[in-house]
Amino acid sequence: MLPALLKYASVFAIGMFKFVAAPIAGVAAGLPVMLIWGLSVAGMMTTVVLISGLGRSWALHQRRKREEKGKPLFSRRSRTVVSIYRRFGMVGIAFLTPILFSPVGGTVIATQLHVPRWRIMLHMLWSAALWGITFTLLAVKFSHLPIFDHYR
Repeated sequence: MLPALLKYASVFAIGMFKFVAAPIAGVAAGLPVMLIWGLSVAGMMTTVVLISGLGRSWALHQRRKREEKGKPLFSRRSRTVVSIYRRFGMVGIAFLTPILFSPVGGTVIATQLHVPRWRIMLHMLWSAALWGITFTLLAVKFSHLPIFDHYR
C-alpha cells in the first residue's frame, strides 16, 4: 500500500512544480492513464490555489526587493510576458504555463498582472486538463523508449 501511495504522491508533487515531468513520472511508475492525468492536474491546481492566495502580498514583496536592489522594473523576459498578456490575455498565459512558465511561474505572472483570482483558477484549470491529457498520452505513446527503462 505504501509504495503505491509514494508513486501517487511523487506524480502529484512533480505536477506541482514541473508539470511536463509529472506524466513521464506516472508512466514510468506504471500508473493508469486517467490517474496520471488526475494527479498531474491536481498537482498544478494545488500550486495555483496556493500561489494565487498568497500572490498579492508576495508580488508586493518581490517589487520592493527589486527596487531595493536597483534593478529595472522591466526585463526582456517581463516585456515578452506583458506582450503575450496584451495580445492573448489570461488565455495566452494559461495556455503557455505548463510548457514555458511552470505552475508556479504562470500563477505568479498572472498575479503580478492583477488578474482576478477566479479567472486565474478557471483558465489554469482548463489549461492543466488540456495539457495534462496531451502530455500523458504522449508519454504513454513513447513509453517504449529506453529513457523509461531507466526509471523502472
